[in-house]
Amino acid sequence: MARIKINPLVEIDEAELDEQFIQAGGPGGQNVNKVASAVQLKFDVAGSPSLSQSIKNKLILLAGRRLSGAGVLTITAREHRSQQLNRAAARERLFDLLRRASERNKTRVKTKPTRSAKRKRMDQKGQRGDIKKMRRKPSMD
Repeated sequence: MARIKINPLVEIDEAELDEQFIQAGGPGGQNVNKVASAVQLKFDVAGSPSLSQSIKNKLILLAGRRLSGAGVLTITAREHRSQQLNRAAARERLFDLLRRASERNKTRVKTKPTRSAKRKRMDQKGQRGDIKKMRRKPSMD
C-alpha cells in the first residue's frame, strides 16, 4: 500500500491507519442525524513497524489521554460538516504529532557564571543584608 511521508525521518504505511466514520452533533440541520461526518482515526503506536522505539516513546508522552491502554492513538475530528474535511483534519493532527515526536531534543550546554556576575550577586546580597540590619532594633551597647 502507499507510504505517507511525514518528514525525512518518518514514513508510515497507509494500512496502519484505521478510520471510522461516526455521527457528529452540532450544526447541520436534519442532515446531522443521517450522515456520519465525524472521523475517528486510530493508529497503533505500540505495534507500528514504521516507527523507531524512541519516536514511539516520545509519541506516547505527547498523546496523553488520547492513547488507550493497548497503545492505540485515537484522534476524533468533528469540526467540519464534510466527511472529507474531517478526515483531512484528523490526519493532519496525527501527522503533526508524529512530526513533534520525531524532533530531536536540543542538548543543554552547561555554562558557568562570569566573574563579574558572581561579584554583582555578592554585592547585591551585601546591600540587601545592610538594609535588613537597619531594620533591627538598636542594641543597648
